[in-house]
Amino acid sequence: MYQYENIKVEVSSEGIAHVQINRPNSLNALLPQMIIDIGKIFQQISDDNNVRCVILSSSGRMFTAGLDLAGNELSKLSNPKLDTARNTYKARPMIKLVQDAFTAVELCSKPVIAAIHNACIGGGVDLTTACDIRYCTKDAYFSVKEVDLGFAADVGSLQRLPKVIGNHSLVRELCYTARNMYADEALQCGLVNKVTENHASLLAEAFKTAQSIASKSPIAILSTKHLLNYSRDHSVAEGLDYSVTWNSAMLQTEDVSRSIEGLLKKTPVKYSKI
Repeated sequence: MYQYENIKVEVSSEGIAHVQINRPNSLNALLPQMIIDIGKIFQQISDDNNVRCVILSSSGRMFTAGLDLAGNELSKLSNPKLDTARNTYKARPMIKLVQDAFTAVELCSKPVIAAIHNACIGGGVDLTTACDIRYCTKDAYFSVKEVDLGFAADVGSLQRLPKVIGNHSLVRELCYTARNMYADEALQCGLVNKVTENHASLLAEAFKTAQSIASKSPIAILSTKHLLNYSRDHSVAEGLDYSVTWNSAMLQTEDVSRSIEGLLKKTPVKYSKI
């Protein structure tokens, strides 16, 4: 079902999908097709009733070196034979395609845990800020690298990073200078909420959290993610009003009575698939 070049997907019996960027010989640099595939994978996972939670990680030395520059993909956005208006018209849908791929992570109905080791550069920041939860290793570092390439980040970092860490002064410093933010600073500012010793312990922590999430009511989890995303982009009053409408429907589920019964009897509950 999940057959993609350079990206591995495994779904455990517990309902945990492990999505692994797997291009280690090229430092997991992101090709355009890989980014498009990421979007397709998370759209699939969103509709996959066998999945309750997702872990996003990478193989090899680092999480990702960002956009693959070896293929000179950026130059393909401009054709010297065309005028500015025509180049712009053709570039817009290509950029939008990449944006939509990373937004698919954010809109995935299942919580996504990013497990980040070593470098997370450029597009890696775009990708991981679209995730719900971020853990990293103590040797991890983050860089919004685009200004060093001569353009502004345009597929998520400038939109999501300020909302993730809430410190606009720090965000502007990071995005204007392209400097590295290391694990201890990332933890302090809230970009990540857990730092581990190494890659093995990173995945162990990610799976521990994923197992906890996967054991909960899938209705409760998808509702919580949906309402958190909605409330982030709306006022408190709008978020509360929307929650009334949403829960008027979602409270009518067997999961509520089964959860209460499980709590009273102190027994685990096996919930039905969506």
